[in-house]
Amino acid sequence: MNTYYETAVCRNLGLVNPDEQQKLLSSRVAVAGLGGLGGINLLTLVRMGIGAFNIADLDEFSAANSNRQIGATSSTVDRKKTEVLAEMAKDIHPSLSMEVFNEGVQPENVHAFLKDVDVVIDSIDFFQMEARRLLHKTARELKIPVVFSAPLGFSGTLHIFTADSMSFDEYFDIDDEMDNYNKLVAFAVGLCPRGTHWKYMDSSKVDLTSQSGPSLSSACNIASGLLTTEALCLLLNRDERQVKAAPHYTQFDPYRRIYRTGYLRFGNRGPIQKLKKWLVARQFRDQADALNQK
Repeated sequence: MNTYYETAVCRNLGLVNPDEQQKLLSSRVAVAGLGGLGGINLLTLVRMGIGAFNIADLDEFSAANSNRQIGATSSTVDRKKTEVLAEMAKDIHPSLSMEVFNEGVQPENVHAFLKDVDVVIDSIDFFQMEARRLLHKTARELKIPVVFSAPLGFSGTLHIFTADSMSFDEYFDIDDEMDNYNKLVAFAVGLCPRGTHWKYMDSSKVDLTSQSGPSLSSACNIASGLLTTEALCLLLNRDERQVKAAPHYTQFDPYRRIYRTGYLRFGNRGPIQKLKKWLVARQFRDQADALNQK
């Protein structure tokens, strides 16, 4: 480790030991998506001292991103998210290694994106279901764990998928025969089986046709804290801390002072989850056709 790096990570010691810090330096993490969660996930992991990253996104920053995305400022509007976040990451640790994928996660680059990766961070936009399914399917084939979190209301969720756990498609009960609308309904319901945020979030502000909904930077911070802590523990193989992979789930909501964890034995295939999917699908049915045309 060079002198700058040693000084930059010295306050990590006590929560990680020197051998673990060296292991983080030699680790490579793939971060898919650099928006509300992906950007802060990347920079948090950089500050933890992880030495190498593969990052992917195909979008540019806009002014509408500024309420929650760490790379979104007045000076970065219309700039590529990969370009901005790579600059920010290397400004923290100039010696880190970084492979950039400006086309996002695609069938033709997913294996290159996951090459030599130890942990995958799924920060893909909520609505990009096929890119997310591709990422999870390929990571599972390569036996790479995937950590996923979502900011919902004031809360954050956490799901972990490993080669031995329930798969992404199995947990959310998603298959190729479903249209895009029903895939997203299943995804939304599986994210928070005992959703804490529905009591205060105005669901009328969810617009599936424009692919937008209520979001806050504080929720992104909560979600990122859950996700990056789990990623650190996976990288360091902390034996005393059992991995709670799918069908385990977590939602932490500081607004309601609720921390919920659970085990969804059948994933979304259970009768209560099926009822929830039916209710959510009915609530937004008027937007289904427009969404399926996208």
